Amino acid sequence: MTTLASLRALFAAAIVFVLTSVSTTTSATVSVMDDSGNTVTLAAPAQRIVSLAPHATELLFAAGAGKQVIGVSEHSDFPTEAKNLPSVGGNGQLDVERILTLKPDLVVAWASGNNPRQLARLRKLGLTVFESEPRSFESIASSLERLGVLVGRDEGRLQAQQFRQQVQTLQQHYAGRSPVAVFYQIWSTPLMTLNDTHIVSHAVKLCGGINIFGRLKPLVPTISREAVLTANPDMIIVSDEKGNGLERWRSFKHMHAVANGNLMTIDGGLMNRAGPRAIEATRTLCEQIDHARERAKKNTSEALKKPNETSK
Repeated sequence: MTTLASLRALFAAAIVFVLTSVSTTTSATVSVMDDSGNTVTLAAPAQRIVSLAPHATELLFAAGAGKQVIGVSEHSDFPTEAKNLPSVGGNGQLDVERILTLKPDLVVAWASGNNPRQLARLRKLGLTVFESEPRSFESIASSLERLGVLVGRDEGRLQAQQFRQQVQTLQQHYAGRSPVAVFYQIWSTPLMTLNDTHIVSHAVKLCGGINIFGRLKPLVPTISREAVLTANPDMIIVSDEKGNGLERWRSFKHMHAVANGNLMTIDGGLMNRAGPRAIEATRTLCEQIDHARERAKKNTSEALKKPNETSK
C-alpha cells in the first residue's frame, strides 16, 4: 500500500509540474511517469503517436489525442476512427519497421502484452516509449491524466474526473452487498481466467463479488475443469467466444452457478480492456452479480421452506 501511495504521489507531482509548464507555452517540455516506473519526457507535446494495444488506443482517444494517433495495433477497434489507422502488428509481434516508417514522437506500449525485446529495440532506435499497464480504476484515471499531459490536452484531466465520479457512484451503490463467489472465464481451450491484480477482479470486488481464483500468481492463470468444480462458484461469467464457453458447464447440475441459473456472459472487449469503457462494463457486471445474488437467495429461501411445508 505504501508503494502504491508513493507512486500516486509521484504521478500527481509530475502532473502538477507538467501542467504548469504546458500552460506557459505549447513547446514546453512535458514529463510524466509511466506504469513501469519510468520517467517519460518529451521536448514538446506529442504530435505523432503510435499505440501498441487496444486499451492504449482507447485511452489516447479519450484523452483528446485522436488526431495525433497515426498508427495502432491489431484489434484496436474503438473508437470507430481507430479502425481506419495503419496497423503496426499484433500485441506480441510488432512490425518495428512499420513503426519506424511512421516516425512517431511517442509510442504507447502495453507493459505486459508487448514483446519486451521489441520495446527495447524501439528505445534503442531512439523512440520514446510510455508503458501502459492499468490494473485498477484509479490507474485508468491516472493514465488519462498522464497521457493528457504528454499530448498537451486538457481532456485527459476532465475525463479522469468524470471516470472517478462514476466509480465512486458504483462503489456507494453496491457497498455492503452479500458476497458472490465468481468464476470469470476468458477462454475455454485451454481454460483460462484472471487473478486479483487484473482490472476485472477490481470490478468484481466493487460489485460485491469474489474471484475464486484471484490468489493465483499468474495474471492469466490456466486452470482445470476439476478446479472449477471443486471451487463450486455461485456464478460463472464468460467473456470469450461470444458466450459459447458456457455450454461446457450446463451439465454440472450440482454446481451452485448451474442450479441457480447463474451462467452469464459479458462483452470481453469492454470488460477485459483497462480503458475508460471499463466503467460501462462494470456497471453491467454489477447488475449481473446482483441478479445472481437475488436468484441464489430466492432458491435458498424456497429450499428452506420445502421441509416445513412437508411436515404440515
